[in-house]
Amino acid sequence: MAAETPERPAVVAPAGTEARGTGGFGLIVATSLVVGSIIGVGIFNLPTSLAVYGPISLVSMGLTTIGAVALALLFAALSRRLPADGGPYAYSRVAFGNGLGFANAWSYWITAWAGNAAIAVGWVLYVEEFINTGHNRLASVLLVLVGLWIPAWINLSGVKNMGLVQVATTVLKFAVLVFMSTVGLFFINAANYTPWNVSGEGAIGAIGGGMAIALFSYLGIETAAVAAGKVRDPDRNIPRSTVFGTLATAVVYMLSLTAVFGILSTTQLASTTAPFSDAADAIFGGSWAGNVMAVAVIISGIGALNGWTMICAEMPLAAANDGLFPERFRRLSRAGVPAFGIIASTALASIAMAINYIGSSGATVFTTLVLMTGITSAIPYGFSALAQIKWRVADQRQLQTPRFVRDMVVAVLSLIFSVLFIWYSRNTGHAFWVYWAPFLMAGAALLIGIPVYRAQRPHMTEPEPVPAYREPSFK
Repeated sequence: MAAETPERPAVVAPAGTEARGTGGFGLIVATSLVVGSIIGVGIFNLPTSLAVYGPISLVSMGLTTIGAVALALLFAALSRRLPADGGPYAYSRVAFGNGLGFANAWSYWITAWAGNAAIAVGWVLYVEEFINTGHNRLASVLLVLVGLWIPAWINLSGVKNMGLVQVATTVLKFAVLVFMSTVGLFFINAANYTPWNVSGEGAIGAIGGGMAIALFSYLGIETAAVAAGKVRDPDRNIPRSTVFGTLATAVVYMLSLTAVFGILSTTQLASTTAPFSDAADAIFGGSWAGNVMAVAVIISGIGALNGWTMICAEMPLAAANDGLFPERFRRLSRAGVPAFGIIASTALASIAMAINYIGSSGATVFTTLVLMTGITSAIPYGFSALAQIKWRVADQRQLQTPRFVRDMVVAVLSLIFSVLFIWYSRNTGHAFWVYWAPFLMAGAALLIGIPVYRAQRPHMTEPEPVPAYREPSFK
């Protein structure tokens, strides 16, 4: 891609034009972006985070999967109607104006860089199967920084390199989950599913708490919509990649998690930092299989960080083009990427990670960051659902009713799940400050956006009118 100077106001138009023409991501790379962003290290650390609830969290995962599929269908429908950069941000801005548009862009941006911090922390838990096995805190922090800045360097080198890394790592991570989803099922010990609920809470509370943690494993279903400007033929490829990627991931998620909970007891899961490695060792004996699994998860984590680092810059880029974020975020480097957004997001992720390591273990840091991103992601998810409800009600008044019932059911389910994800995002089993840390951190990060919003108000452009309803391009 040709170099662009920061002064040119058309820096975004060529990128969007190229993506919708012959350049940009096709269906395979777009699907790899969705799958690769969803499957990071969250699923590989999830059994340990859910062990506080016990096997009942399989119900949590099942309900979260229903919510994730509903969100995938929601974003597929919205991206078909409005294939705009920024995804959830664009939908809320067009539906509700610049004020809520900014709030959703800021919240989603927090999700992206805080999520990267969580992925990197989970990534290090598998790296420490080989080095820093004593979990020295300073060494862990340094390793997390390595995990954050390598993907940043890949993204800064250009979109082509980013896409190549994404496809290669997605194939590997998906293969690992397919293995555990098939072979692992033959090594289940039914006794490990009892006791069913070890949390000390009622069934509803335990399931809700597990759902809030499980949501992190599905973050990324909207990434193709967020990066619409880089997707070729977005009207078709964004809905398809979103639905195909989410459904494929959901199958291997449910099966592999069922296998791991059946192979290892709840006590074992609660004390391990690398549950999939321990499950592989239990299947084959010795430690070689667990080491192979750990290497695969490490590579998987780099792939997820690679995709999310791009998303960290794409959301601010879209908002900056509309005047909602500072102008620096819209400048493209000689490699054709929004370098300032990549660097700023990675720096914030580094700070969030370091703060969380003060006084906490890696596993606790991971869970706290996971729950924080559950809150900040559920906000734009919920407003996307509200945008769809608003637009489809207007469609009905204009007698544009094809798929009306399906779209409304999907939107209402998405809204309900978004509210539940926020409600249950508490760090169960810890003292007051750690218990409420996800809400405190999310609240502080959201409040920082207020002066940014006030400074940007004079520069904001008016949202475009909502596009007309469009029939799906695939059945």
